[in-house]
Amino acid sequence: MDQKQEMDGERTSLPAHHLEGTSMKTMSWLAVLLVAALALAGCTDGGESTQPLQQTAPIQSSNYTGPAPATTDTQAFMINVWENVRAANRCGQCHTADGQAPRFARVDDVNLAYEAANTIVDITSPADSLMVTYVASGHNCWLSSTQACADILTTWISNWAGGALDTGRAIELQRPRSREVGSSLAFPEDPMLFAATVYPPLATYCADCHRTTVPGSVSPFFADGDLVTAYDASRSRMNLSVPALSRFVIRLRNEFHNCWSDCEDDAQLIENAIAAFAGEVEPNEVDPNLVTSKALTLPDGIIAAGGNRFESAQIALFEFKEGTGTTAFDTSGVDPAANLTLSGDVEWFGGWGIDIRSGKAQASTASSRKLHDLIRATGEYSLEAWVVPGNVTQDNAHIIGYSGGTGVRNFTLSQDMHSYEFRNRSNVTGPNGDPVLATEDADQILQATLQHVVVTFDPVAGRQIHVNGTRIPIDDPVGGGLINDWDNTFALVLGNEVSGDRQWEGVLRLVAIHNRALTSEQIMQNMAAGVGEKFFLLFDVSEHVGIPDSYILIEVSQFDTYAYLFTSPRLINLDPSVSMDGVVIRDLRIGINGSEAGIGQAFRSIDTVIGGEYSPENGQLLSSHGAVIALELGPQSDEFFLSFGEIGDSVGVTVDPTPLPVVEPADLEPQAEIGVRTFDRINATMAKVTGIPSTEPSVRDTFDLVRQQLPGIDRMETFVSAHQIGVTQLGIAYCNVLIEDTTRRTSFFPGFDFNAGTATAFAGDGRTLLLTPIIDRMMGVGLNSQPEFADVRGELDALIDRLLAGSSASGPERTRAIGKAACAAMLSSAPMLVL
Repeated sequence: MDQKQEMDGERTSLPAHHLEGTSMKTMSWLAVLLVAALALAGCTDGGESTQPLQQTAPIQSSNYTGPAPATTDTQAFMINVWENVRAANRCGQCHTADGQAPRFARVDDVNLAYEAANTIVDITSPADSLMVTYVASGHNCWLSSTQACADILTTWISNWAGGALDTGRAIELQRPRSREVGSSLAFPEDPMLFAATVYPPLATYCADCHRTTVPGSVSPFFADGDLVTAYDASRSRMNLSVPALSRFVIRLRNEFHNCWSDCEDDAQLIENAIAAFAGEVEPNEVDPNLVTSKALTLPDGIIAAGGNRFESAQIALFEFKEGTGTTAFDTSGVDPAANLTLSGDVEWFGGWGIDIRSGKAQASTASSRKLHDLIRATGEYSLEAWVVPGNVTQDNAHIIGYSGGTGVRNFTLSQDMHSYEFRNRSNVTGPNGDPVLATEDADQILQATLQHVVVTFDPVAGRQIHVNGTRIPIDDPVGGGLINDWDNTFALVLGNEVSGDRQWEGVLRLVAIHNRALTSEQIMQNMAAGVGEKFFLLFDVSEHVGIPDSYILIEVSQFDTYAYLFTSPRLINLDPSVSMDGVVIRDLRIGINGSEAGIGQAFRSIDTVIGGEYSPENGQLLSSHGAVIALELGPQSDEFFLSFGEIGDSVGVTVDPTPLPVVEPADLEPQAEIGVRTFDRINATMAKVTGIPSTEPSVRDTFDLVRQQLPGIDRMETFVSAHQIGVTQLGIAYCNVLIEDTTRRTSFFPGFDFNAGTATAFAGDGRTLLLTPIIDRMMGVGLNSQPEFADVRGELDALIDRLLAGSSASGPERTRAIGKAACAAMLSSAPMLVL
């Protein structure tokens, strides 16, 4: 197959290096692609069209009746690319047998279409194909997002190239367009200039929502009454280099967000205010004593996101790259696209993602039907998500669902405080997917931090839950089954239920649905690929080490809306024949917009000489640490560079920031040396000492009922009487199950006769047979931190006396009731509760 490659003066003619597991890139001739580009540009007779086509589902003109594919590669092209692009509302509108060249969407002969396609694709790097880059620049995208169209085309070409097997998406290194470190604008620490320029219109027109003191306030609080709060919230939304690209301006001019008069006039007012602010900012001049690399911005880097993902069975993919608007596109390339409509308080998250606060993202029932059809065809599936739960106190909160309401669903992944829950409808479950498969509360698997979560179902093993690459060791209570009774009228929804009453709060960075149960190896592969908008930045240090094409490679991502994450710095040369032995690198620091970052310099400790660990393919890793650097002008404008205490033959002068003064801590009120168990630890402890699983239905129902009433933090001074009532209710539930189960109570209380009346059961050694196991198992004997055995035995004896005297009942039922009371009194008391 011919591998055609766009090429310009900035592309290296050396063999490109790339990460482990990827393939070498082949360069091609400029002339071929210029011809192809001119042909593409002529598609609409009057030049390039930048208007999106209105239809999104493929409209096939006819069934294919032409010659059979001549080769297996032609067959792969036909299945993965041609069948998708030949639609009349896609490339088949122009690039047909009688239309514009290249005629890769012609329907008369797939072999000729294959030959034409080879002139505008790069099989080894599908994202660099002219077919992709041309659409990305605005040429007849069939969606409202050119990025989404480009991603879908990349997927189709990758599948043709064989990426649909096990290799995933390849990532490779290319020589960047680097520049000298220049002066740049940076936000002053003092907010007074902001107060005189940008703050007045924000405070006047945006304070009804974006102020902390108003009812139903909406973050970010850039119109807050506190000037410092407003300034901090505004920095990332102002572009000092190009004010028109400021988020404030785009929100009004392009997205028509709550304009107070005419949106264009309002946007211009804010743009002028930002320009006035920028005009008064003194530029940062680079310290001439620094030894620096060349400078780069994020757009100068090589996109690293999605590298080497396993995607062969992927039928829906949401990477949330859009950043604006109310649609999150399904870029899996599998029609129909299950595009999500964002509603309610759902914001775009910096570095790809959506932040769901009060709302949802939902597909139509028609586009969701492909999940029903394609998953039923295999009988198995996987849900994959990178999630950041907003907190660990929300329960019955639905993260991903394919459902018809609160009582019926095909599947749902949800959060119950510290637990992930997975419901799947099959012939061995109810229509709501119960019984649920859930991680143990006591294990606290779910945390309010970035986690890679994959749940799988197959007819043999049933449901499984994987978190951060590790399978949670819990078995499906009903095993596998068949999903033949799935409902095709349901809708895919993220962050809520379709009915809107199962709100989940948190951030989704990526969601993928596969119609195969992923293996542990495939899950680990996708986890290792990471998530979000990530770049490889190649900082040129050739002049310092004296060897051309020498770079410090660092992976950079937008950590969140306010910061960048720099990881895995390594020295590498793009020429594999070059030796880098003996290069000294010491005290590496990150610079942003003309100055070294004041905090976050995690690479200062680097002090190494390149040698035996260096390899031509991967260079030499300099540090395994990560550095978080504050965002200043925004990901499109912030300019980065590296400075060094020493690199090669160059020695720089670095100045450490003045350390903050040591503040003498204030004396606090005396604090308790003991604490209390929190809700999940109480539940786990009761389960452990009684031997009753926390998943026992009556116990779980009671725990769900009283959980909000149990202690949420472990400080003794926060414990109140309502907490004790909740603890006692849960203790009664455990003791009730223990004593009503003949096998369990016989094992726990050997020798005590629960079938005897009270006169017999508590006579002689009866009380000892009942109370000694309770005290031994629930308190322990001889521990310095626990009460004396005799004191506890005395309290329990007194309780039994009161219960015997307080009722005329004397049968076996009364015996068991007294046993439960003694058990619950011990189980719910301080020896269990106090830490």
